[in-house]
Amino acid sequence: MNALKTAFLLTLLTLLFVFIGQLLGGNQGMVVALLFAAMMNLGTYWFSDKIVLGMYRAQQVDEKTSPRLYNIVRRAASSAHLPMPKVYVIPTQTPNAFATGRGPKHAAVAVTQGIMKILDEEELEGVISHEMAHIKNRDILTGSIVATLAGAISMLAFMARWAAIFGGYGGRDGEGRGGGLSLLIMAIVAPLAALLIQMAISRSREYAADATGAKNSHKPLALANALKKLEYAARRIPLEAKPSTAHLFIVNPLSGRGMASLFSTHPPIEERVARLQRMARGI
Repeated sequence: MNALKTAFLLTLLTLLFVFIGQLLGGNQGMVVALLFAAMMNLGTYWFSDKIVLGMYRAQQVDEKTSPRLYNIVRRAASSAHLPMPKVYVIPTQTPNAFATGRGPKHAAVAVTQGIMKILDEEELEGVISHEMAHIKNRDILTGSIVATLAGAISMLAFMARWAAIFGGYGGRDGEGRGGGLSLLIMAIVAPLAALLIQMAISRSREYAADATGAKNSHKPLALANALKKLEYAARRIPLEAKPSTAHLFIVNPLSGRGMASLFSTHPPIEERVARLQRMARGI
C-alpha cells in the first residue's frame, strides 16, 4: 500500500510539473529547469553520504572503537540481507539516527551519542533495523527523484512569477499558454502543492521503514518504545539540524505542532507507535 501511494504521489508531482511547463508556455524552459534541478539533486544523491556526515561532524567507528553499536548494526544488516554499512557516531547528546548513501553497497548508518545512552539494546536494534529498511527500500533514491521534481517545480514557479510581472494580466493565448493572472496564481500554489506531495511521500516511506524494520528485527514493540523515548528526548534536547536534511532522521529533529505539523517530513509518532503495536499483536 505504501509503495502504491508513493507511486501515485510521484505521478501527481510529475503531472504538476508538466502542467506548469505548459502553462508557462515554454517547453524549452521546462526542460532546462528539469535538467538543472536533476543535475543538482543527482550530485547531492551521489555525494549525499559525505555531505550529510560532514555536516554533522560524524566520526566513523569500527568493532574495536564501538563494539556494542557495531555488532547491533551487523545483526540488523544480516537480518535485512544487506551488506555491512559504514557506521558513524555523531557527537551530540540529542538522540537520533539516520541512514545515507546511494545504495546498499555504498550505505552508512549514523547514530548520535545521545541515542546510545537512552535506548537499551533491543530498542537500539529496532532503530538500526528501521534505518537498514530505508537502505533496502532505496528510499534515498526515491527522495532524490522527489527532490528533483519539486526543485524543478520551484524553478518553474519562479519563472512564472517573472512572466506574470512582465507579461501582463489576461486569459490564455491562442497556443494555450497561461495569462499573467493564471501564471501568478500557479506561481504561488504550485510550490506549496509540490511541498505537500513531497512531505506525503516522505511520511509514506517512514511508515514503510517502520514496518520493514520491525519485520526484520521481529521486535516491533522495541521500535515503538524507542520512538516514544526519542520524541520525548528530542523535545528536551533539540538538535540543530538543517531543514534540508530533517527527513533523514528517524524522528523529526525540527519540532512543531499545529500548522507546522502539516509540513512535517515525519508522520505523528502516536500513529507510528499504534501501527507497530498492531503489528506486534498480529505476530
